[in-house]
Amino acid sequence: MLPVHSDAPFAYSKACGIISKSFTGKKLSALSGLHSLNELDRLVFPDDHRELPGHELLLDLEHRLVDRAVRQILAIIEAYQKPPLLLVRMLKVYEYGDLKACLHVIIPEKDAPPSKIPHVADLGSFKTVNFKAFPDIGAMVNGTEFEFIVSDIKAGVDITEIEAKLDMRYYLGLIESLAELSAEDCDIAQKVLEDEICLRNCVWAFRLRSYYQKTAAQTAKQLLDIKMPKKARNGTSLAAPALLSLDFPLDTRSSWQGWRWEKLLNPEESSAHWSVNPRYFQNAASQYIYHLTMRSFHKIPMSTSALFCFIKIKQFEEDLLTSFAEGLALGMDSAEVFKLLEATA
Repeated sequence: MLPVHSDAPFAYSKACGIISKSFTGKKLSALSGLHSLNELDRLVFPDDHRELPGHELLLDLEHRLVDRAVRQILAIIEAYQKPPLLLVRMLKVYEYGDLKACLHVIIPEKDAPPSKIPHVADLGSFKTVNFKAFPDIGAMVNGTEFEFIVSDIKAGVDITEIEAKLDMRYYLGLIESLAELSAEDCDIAQKVLEDEICLRNCVWAFRLRSYYQKTAAQTAKQLLDIKMPKKARNGTSLAAPALLSLDFPLDTRSSWQGWRWEKLLNPEESSAHWSVNPRYFQNAASQYIYHLTMRSFHKIPMSTSALFCFIKIKQFEEDLLTSFAEGLALGMDSAEVFKLLEATA
C-alpha cells in the first residue's frame, strides 16, 4: 500500500465532494434542455446569476466559470500544509494562460494606447506575475521564470514561438514534479501527461498549418519534444505522431489511415470535401483526456495522482461550460452544443 500524505485524506474527501456536484459524469445530463445563457447562468450559479445583456453576460459568465474552477482547485491545494509540487504547478496553467492572453494584446499594440487587461484569475499566494503592471511586460515578469519574454519581444520573435516556449516550460515543470511521487502514483499521472502532451502537439500542428499557414519545418520547431522521467510507453517521442502528421495533406482523408490518433479526426461527410478540422480534433482530444482521468481518479484514493486527476476533471468542466456558454450565445440549444462538442449527456 502506498504511503499517504497526512493532509491527503482531507484533500481527497473535499475533491470527491466537489466532483459529486460538478457537471461531469452523470451530471452532464443537467445541461440538457438549455436554450439560453440565462438558463445556464442560473443552473451553474443559482445564488449569483446576473441579469445582463447577451454579450455582456457571456463575458461575465466566462470569467466567473474560470474563477469558480480556480477557487475549487485552490480549496484542494490549500488543504495541504505543504502541497505536492505537481498540484501547485497544475494550478499555474492559469497564470500561463493569462500571460498569453496579455501578450496577444501587448504585442500587436505595443506602439498604441494600452487596451484593457484581459481577465486574470486570482491564484492567491501562488501567483508570480505582476498583472497590475499591465501593459508593461518588463515590470509584469520581472523576477519570474518568464523574463525571457522581454528579450524575445524586442528581438521580434513570433508570438506563436513564445507561446510554444511557455507550453514547454509548463509541461517540463509538471514532469519534473513527478519525481516526488511513488512509482505507482507516477504511472497514473505520467500516462495522462504523455497522452496530453502528444495530443497537444497534434492540435498545435493542425492549428499552425491550418490557421497560420506555417510550413512543416516551421511547425516542427514549435512542437514539444519532451523526455519523460520513465520511458514513454510506446518508446517514441511525444512529438512523433505530430511530426508524422506533417507529411500528410490536410485535405485527403485516406492519407491518415493508420495514424495513431486517426479516430479523433473529424469524419468524412458525403456533402462536403473533407479537410482536417483542428477544432473538432481538439474537442475529441479533450474528451479522450477527460475519460482517461475520470477512469484514473479513484484508482489510488488519497494519492497525489487522484488529486492530479481531480484538477484535470475540473479544467475539463470549465472548458465544457465555457463552450456551452459560447454555443448558447450563438443561438444554439444544448443538443446542438453537445453534438458540436461530441459530448454525451
